[in-house]
Amino acid sequence: QVELAESGGGLVQAGGSLRLSCAASGLTFSTYAMGWFRQVPGKEREFVAAIRWRSGHTYYADSVKGRFTIAGDNAKNTVYLQMNSLKPEDTAIYSCAAATRDIRLSIYSSGYYNYWGQGTQVTVSS
Repeated sequence: QVELAESGGGLVQAGGSLRLSCAASGLTFSTYAMGWFRQVPGKEREFVAAIRWRSGHTYYADSVKGRFTIAGDNAKNTVYLQMNSLKPEDTAIYSCAAATRDIRLSIYSSGYYNYWGQGTQVTVSS
């Protein structure tokens, strides 16, 4: 059983930075990937970034490329999302997710992940 706990959300002005953390318990070497998604009430959940746990290969949504960086610490079973140059449109609840089995879906798809955290609110003021 995998449990994910996000932290680091908050209120920041446009142009500022935040670093989100996702501490995972129960991860094993068979973990395929960790990802971050975000959701605004009334809208679909949106892919933000992901990292392949073994290779370290990263993936980003076009809307955050060059501003956000995902990184994983295998020793601490923690994945981070460094968010720079934040914009008001980045305001959302950010959730981390883990994929612990192989499934024929895109890493960009929420269906690829089988464990989810509760989420942390990020609010960017203009």
